[in-house]
Amino acid sequence: MSDERQLCGLVHGLAKQIESHLRVRAATLGLTTSQGAALRELSAPLTLRELADRMACEPSNATFVADRLEEQGYLERHPHPANRRSKQLVLTPAGAELRERLLALLAEDSPLAPLAAEEQQTLQRLLTRAVAR
Repeated sequence: MSDERQLCGLVHGLAKQIESHLRVRAATLGLTTSQGAALRELSAPLTLRELADRMACEPSNATFVADRLEEQGYLERHPHPANRRSKQLVLTPAGAELRERLLALLAEDSPLAPLAAEEQQTLQRLLTRAVAR
C-alpha cells in the first residue's frame, strides 16, 4: 500500500472515531450528531453558510439543524452587522452553557487523548497545511 493511501486511510479512520465520539457524547445531552457538531462549531456568531462549511454539509442541512436548535432555545438569528440581507446564528445563554457541557464531554476520552499536547499541536499544524492547499 502506498504511503499516501495508508495516510488517507488513517485520517479517515480518525475522522470516523471523532464522529462516533461526538455522536455518543451529543446523545448524552439529548442532541443529534449534527446538533452537536453545530454547537461545537458555534464558538462565535456564524452565518448559515459559514456553519455549513464548518460542518462540511449543505446549507439546507445546516438550516434544518439551526431551526431545531432555535426551537429548543439554544440559538437565535440576529441581523448580520455588515450585511443586512444576511443573518448570524448566535447562541443563547442556554446554548452557550450547553456548548460548554458538550465540549467538556468531548474532551473526556477523546480519540486524540493518546497524543501528548505537543503531538496534537504538530498534527494540527500538519493537517492545517494539508487542507489549506
